[in-house]
Amino acid sequence: MIKIPEINLHLGDCMDLMRGKPNGYYDLAVVDPPYGIGASDYKRGGTQHGKSASKSKVYSVKQWDKETPQQSFFDELLRVSKNVIIWGGNYFHLPPTSCWVIWDKDNGDNGYADFEMAWTSFSTAGRFAKITWHGMRQHDMKNKETRIHPTQKPVALYKWLLTNYAKPGDRILDTHGGSGSSMIACYDLGFDMDWIELDPDYFKAAKERFERHKAQGQLFHISETLPEQQKLF
Repeated sequence: MIKIPEINLHLGDCMDLMRGKPNGYYDLAVVDPPYGIGASDYKRGGTQHGKSASKSKVYSVKQWDKETPQQSFFDELLRVSKNVIIWGGNYFHLPPTSCWVIWDKDNGDNGYADFEMAWTSFSTAGRFAKITWHGMRQHDMKNKETRIHPTQKPVALYKWLLTNYAKPGDRILDTHGGSGSSMIACYDLGFDMDWIELDPDYFKAAKERFERHKAQGQLFHISETLPEQQKLF
């Protein structure tokens, strides 16, 4: 029998969601909080520079990336999650870790960032520490996935993280849902998830993207996917 994953979409403050959960409620949190570097100002033909302009749609200018999360966010995140992956972890005051995930974007000679770093609660033993291959280039994501958020990450990137850092049956959390890439990855791979986004416009766009994805039937067959995950452990 195929289990349809339970993807719970929430519009609101992630702190309210987490405060209502017991310790260790989530098996894995994969989050991409604002870094405080002004990424929300990026739009096509705007503040991004380089030889190739983004082919994405123009984003509404938002102010969500002007400040980094308070320490209380990280305290709650670590309380409710058994394991955590935090994109932009190099911008935050986090405990030392022996396992950083490095996304090498293979951007070539342009003005975009060459890589992004994610802090993790894992050890390096038996784990991959770097992601780089031709199918995960940043410009490939722009060409193949419609961008609805200025810091949107590829669905394939989240699938890689889930395949390597989650186990079948794990419950996943994303506190800053953004474009919805993480929930599409969870749905395709059969993981239950709580996904939350504070901004109503991004929430609406991500929800519509998710519904289109389901309607188009672009899904992995879960009865085949879960045994493939089992082989990794």
